[in-house]
Amino acid sequence: MTDNKERQTHFGFEQIPEDEKARRVAGVFDSVANRYDLMNDLMSGGLHRLWKRFAIELSGVKPGSRVLDIAGGTGDLARLLARRAAPGGEVWLTDINGSMLAVGRDRLLDAGLALPVLRCDAEKLPFPADYFDCVSVAFGLRNMTRKHAALQEMRRVLRPGGRVLVLEFSRVWKALAPLYDAYSFKVLPLLGKLVVNDSDSYRYLAESIRVHPSQEELKQLMEQAGLERVEYFNLAAGVVALHRGFKF
Repeated sequence: MTDNKERQTHFGFEQIPEDEKARRVAGVFDSVANRYDLMNDLMSGGLHRLWKRFAIELSGVKPGSRVLDIAGGTGDLARLLARRAAPGGEVWLTDINGSMLAVGRDRLLDAGLALPVLRCDAEKLPFPADYFDCVSVAFGLRNMTRKHAALQEMRRVLRPGGRVLVLEFSRVWKALAPLYDAYSFKVLPLLGKLVVNDSDSYRYLAESIRVHPSQEELKQLMEQAGLERVEYFNLAAGVVALHRGFKF
């Protein structure tokens, strides 16, 4: 009985076996890939673009940097990182979901960027240790089955002196929680239904945010994975937080 519980994980509010989560999450992103960026703009009022630019400002990326963008999806962050790392830099766009990665690859090419693109699992990164100057993940960590394993891998491939950036939904200020809950559980599924004909995927989004670690909990998780000087910055009253940790 104990072993079975240890193999359980969250899929939104639902408890499922760990080995089912990747498949269930893949179904969500296969469904929304083609209109993912449009939905992000609608859901956040365009603020997600500012959040990503803030992450870039704290990335430490400069010309010649080696950068790994994990769960990079449609390539928003990779595009910004590539501009910072040029000339002479190396920016990899990776994602476990083929549908999202295809959209990201095409959009990068449309922007005139021929970046290396790789489908891979963040929990088993196919890169050497001590290679990247910066590893980033934006709005992807909460969908990973074994977050601790993924963070350990991020640290492994990071060179000494490099940094990990985690941009993710987090815990909103308590005074705003009732309004935020109403928006999350009523408006988001309705938007999903109208725009991508899929309310369930955006109901999962709202639920996955609620079971994701809080700001302090994620800080501790990053420290347990071996990252140091971990700090976080609340954005939009805690709707989103940017965590940054270093490897020394």
